Amino acid sequence: MSLQVWYQNRRAKGRKREKCVMAEYGLYGAMPRCLQQWDTNASSCKWWNAQKVPGQLGDGLEAADLSRKRGGQRLSWITPFHTVQNCDLSQGKIKWFEGGQLNVSVNCVDRHVHTCPERVALIWERDEPGTEIKVTYRQLLELTCRLGNLFRRLGVRRGDCITLYMPSCPLAVAAMLACARIGAVHSVVFAGFSAVALAERIRGARSRIVITANQGLRGGRVVELKATVDQALLSCPSVQHVLVTMRTENPVAMTDRDLVLEQEMTKEDVSCEPVAMDSEDALFLLYTSGSTGKPKGLVHTQAGYLLYTALTHRYVFDYHDGDVFGCVADIGWITGHSYIIYGPLCNGGTTVLFESTPLYPDPGRYWETVERLKINQFYGAPTAIRLLLKYGDHWVEKYDRSSLKTLGSVGEPINTEAWSWYSRVVGEGRCPVVDTWWQTETGGVCIAPRPAGPDTEIIPGLAMRPFFGIQPALMDSKGKMLTDNDTTGALCIARAWPGMARSIYNDHQRYIETYCLPYPGLFFTGDGAHRSREGYYQIVGRLDDVINVSGHRLGTAEIEDVVNQCQGVAESAVIGYSHDIKGQGVYAFAVLKEDADISEAVLAQRLRDMVSKKIAKYAVPDFTQVVKRLPKTRSGKIMRRVLRKVVERQVDELGDLSTLDDPMAVQEVIQGHQRLLAKGAKP
Repeated sequence: MSLQVWYQNRRAKGRKREKCVMAEYGLYGAMPRCLQQWDTNASSCKWWNAQKVPGQLGDGLEAADLSRKRGGQRLSWITPFHTVQNCDLSQGKIKWFEGGQLNVSVNCVDRHVHTCPERVALIWERDEPGTEIKVTYRQLLELTCRLGNLFRRLGVRRGDCITLYMPSCPLAVAAMLACARIGAVHSVVFAGFSAVALAERIRGARSRIVITANQGLRGGRVVELKATVDQALLSCPSVQHVLVTMRTENPVAMTDRDLVLEQEMTKEDVSCEPVAMDSEDALFLLYTSGSTGKPKGLVHTQAGYLLYTALTHRYVFDYHDGDVFGCVADIGWITGHSYIIYGPLCNGGTTVLFESTPLYPDPGRYWETVERLKINQFYGAPTAIRLLLKYGDHWVEKYDRSSLKTLGSVGEPINTEAWSWYSRVVGEGRCPVVDTWWQTETGGVCIAPRPAGPDTEIIPGLAMRPFFGIQPALMDSKGKMLTDNDTTGALCIARAWPGMARSIYNDHQRYIETYCLPYPGLFFTGDGAHRSREGYYQIVGRLDDVINVSGHRLGTAEIEDVVNQCQGVAESAVIGYSHDIKGQGVYAFAVLKEDADISEAVLAQRLRDMVSKKIAKYAVPDFTQVVKRLPKTRSGKIMRRVLRKVVERQVDELGDLSTLDDPMAVQEVIQGHQRLLAKGAKP
């Protein structure tokens, strides 16, 4: 069936065919009526407000949406679903909208081409200032279809996984949508990862095709992407084809398996029939670090993820048709997936692809971009905000920011000083700052100050209010739910929601053990949170051995594995510590072998080189401390809690050390840390 016939069938059957997925989802959370299907019994939509969070849903929000006659038509269905949810968190079973079939690329592109083909879908803010490129929905559909046909010609079948190692650019977006169009799965790897890390992810995804660029440009520097892929593929025999887009004019080495992407696309037709995908078919894999050292390939599926990103994009950021949404994350992270691509495009929005850095060519780059592109919502990381704060207000104030309506923060909790500067200087005191909490695992924003009534308070540094249908639960160390306010515990979510990851690729048991077993019947996030007296939520940090560096999560075990490979190192422990700019930095403790003859300074440089090569530059230890032994329990578990207290200079708060095998090890660590401080180190 051709795409034209498919559209004709849709129109002939009328809008009833486009049954809104919110029809029954409304009974699961406090939903504005605009999120219900026109033929849904409104009385079945119960207003869930069990958490009693002040201002969580203002009646004004609902009233404002009553005039939107078709506001509930979020997704276009090929086949309507018959079951809204079939979930059991205790078993790791999450299914939404069973029986339904749709195509994500159609929802993100085709239906907007049908109504507004010349609307700008993407603004590619290239590394070179002032050279932005705009791509309309019509053009994006053509790119997507040509790529989909190319993938089919190369033998890609439904369920196959294609790995992308690309800069933020329109072809990367089109490649992701093309995968969705033909039923393939995409795995985007951040284009700053090393060849070793890339190879591990290619093998994990079992990809036969890799897409990359000859080179990347970032902050005025050339990044050798194709060379990194070539190095990675030395240990990836399954890869048959490498598609290479030419970001620069510089030639790179090409082999028989390498194809110039632009040349191959010109051979393909501009029409590509979309595949009807089941709601729970895999849409993409995205690897995130875990505490075991082996990255987890989290699986996100079709309908639930797309719906959740569309809803959170519109309501958390107060996005309206015609706005320009500026998320400055990289497409290699979940933030890029959800709030550069799928959420905005599903909503028919205009979204910015930011290729550069906040300091290139000067610290005014973000704000010059805001002025030039007239960005309405700006979504960035606290790391960048803290960095720019240090350069002073004048870099912000020299540019017109009157287009801004909402400011967002993502990746880690934002400190009060940075929040206040962001609000007062960047937002001129008139833009709400939404400090969003969510994870790769959650798919989209789960806790944020908005949506809420227009006059409800926002407290600096707090994520505050759960999104529609999200039911946070705080648990104590004994597994008991904490029901009172003004309390702190392990943050769990008590009910399944559509956007959550469904599994870990090829290892569902690990998914269950990581997220479902720690607190049976709940989803364990791995974060700690405080619920204030008013019922607002504040994220207090990671509970497991994962470090959040500049919004990038790193498993300590992954770094330790590299440290332990260094010649002369017998054992290591890696922790995160508070960092003024990055949120958290990396601090490595190393125990040397008895016959090792290496200074602390030389070891530190070796580890920086090794971690940069095997993981990524942002993962390198900021400090390396050589110790004779590590503080351990009698069972042999390293007491990282103690190491963190020492590095954070909280030696008076070490707590109970009775389980340590040798308490003297702690004193040695303290003395070594003081020695580093005396040398001028400032962790």
